[in-house]
Amino acid sequence: MRHPAPSCAVAVSGGADSLLTLLLLQEAGVPTHAVHGRFLPPSAHSRLREERLAAVCAARGITLTVLDLTETFARTVVQPFVRDYAAGRTPNPCATCNPTMKWGVLWEEARALGATTFATGHYACARDGMLLRGADPTKDQSYFLAMVSQERLRHTLLPLGGRTKAWVRAELARRGITPPEERESQDICFVPGTYHDLMAAHGVPGTPGPIVLADGTPVGRHQGLWRFTIGQRRGLGIAYREPLFVIAKDPATNTVIVGPKSATLAWGCRTQPANFLAPPTTWPQELLVQTSFRQKPQPARVTVAADQTLTIRFQAPGPRPTPGQLAAVYHGDRVLAGAIIHAPLEAA
Repeated sequence: MRHPAPSCAVAVSGGADSLLTLLLLQEAGVPTHAVHGRFLPPSAHSRLREERLAAVCAARGITLTVLDLTETFARTVVQPFVRDYAAGRTPNPCATCNPTMKWGVLWEEARALGATTFATGHYACARDGMLLRGADPTKDQSYFLAMVSQERLRHTLLPLGGRTKAWVRAELARRGITPPEERESQDICFVPGTYHDLMAAHGVPGTPGPIVLADGTPVGRHQGLWRFTIGQRRGLGIAYREPLFVIAKDPATNTVIVGPKSATLAWGCRTQPANFLAPPTTWPQELLVQTSFRQKPQPARVTVAADQTLTIRFQAPGPRPTPGQLAAVYHGDRVLAGAIIHAPLEAA
């Protein structure tokens, strides 16, 4: 593995992926510096994780810098998430955290330490400013990196892009190393319990409102828009002649709109201004668009407006895109753009 960088800062969480990334680069002869961002208020568990991480770095002769970014993370990621969630949207915090915290604050701190490149343990590939899917389809994280700027990707190393999780575990075991954080990260890091717990902790009450069909027919009441997600079926508290699903939320009227299974489909979506990883003038007509992490990419055509927003039209109706989530545009395995979804398209 050849790397021209004289100095590389590796973002380490204490988990297996970032730890092996750090070791691989050091073993390849790259001068490395570990950077750990403390995003959440300290706990007994996080203190122990940091102590173990420091011990691993010390044993390898790697300098570790720990940055207390709890206030910045709360202001930049958590508080906007709570505001959007309370307003009825379903934000994707990783789409904010990656460009603003990891490739933002951590990146700038790394540059201040003298690093010229930045590495993480994400399962994706970065080549000359291009972002591509990782080799392991079950772990590919290119979707979550679609909002990172091309300029920063040009200085990014992602050594695990061609690897699998099983390989990572085996390589750490071969070195006799147990990661300081053995738990696999799941869902959203700052929501240890339920979304209800998070909203209650931030003093956000559930404001009651109507549940209606698409034609306005009342079918029930709700106790807060943020208690519902697009596509939700269970927990609606509605007795009706057929199963009903949440198809939209209207913050202006505090209304949850429900409908049959067929109403959960849409013809695409409109987005907020996009982050471009390839000039739109070079895009082919037929593309793939992924509108949630677990969703299969759908064939689509994408139109770019003068304000850099996207209109995404699926070739056939697909799962309804959720406002606040991330849409990633692909050509094959390459990510061409990322954008936050504004609203679904109801017609082709």
